[in-house]
Amino acid sequence: MCTRLSIYDDCTFAKVNERFLAHCKPFSCGDSDLDDFFLNDALAYEKDLMGKTYCWVINDDITKVVGFVTLANAGIQTTHMQNNPKRHLHKNISYNKQGRTYPAVLIGRIAVAKEFQGKEYRIGTQMMDFVKDWFIAEDNKTGCRFVLVDAVNSNRTLQYYERNGFKPLFPRIEDEKDFYQINGDDLKTRMYYFDLLLLK
Repeated sequence: MCTRLSIYDDCTFAKVNERFLAHCKPFSCGDSDLDDFFLNDALAYEKDLMGKTYCWVINDDITKVVGFVTLANAGIQTTHMQNNPKRHLHKNISYNKQGRTYPAVLIGRIAVAKEFQGKEYRIGTQMMDFVKDWFIAEDNKTGCRFVLVDAVNSNRTLQYYERNGFKPLFPRIEDEKDFYQINGDDLKTRMYYFDLLLLK
């Protein structure tokens, strides 16, 4: 994959903390909610043990943020899941290992700075590949089978996750609404997952 910027070669991976936020340049991805989260809520999430935020900065200018991701522990509950989505999930799990809950990491937030968005950069895909590789690495401290994301229900967002190998946890919207007891016509978000064993 030829890109104008590699998060592996041209960037440094860093944990977001108070000192970092005080010195980094303003971050904007074009979504005011994500921008506000990065600046004002990321540290509060960590303080409450709800998630940790990491970012990539340019090696030549460590104050310039290329993108960030917020990660949290999660799990996929199958006890009350309908048969159709449960079969899709169980399909690649050995029968004697099938259970009621499967370990997962949740991508709570993910964003790329506006100046690094576009096909010539492919930063979003690079970031997603990094997260996947991180959780199958030998030095990972915990077992994690799936990557989960509660994705905004828009064509652009869902297509991004599908391009990166994610599948809807509930193939039918009706099943997802029933599982989460959501009333109304529209779903604001869709739960998508990636099976990390596919990378082994």
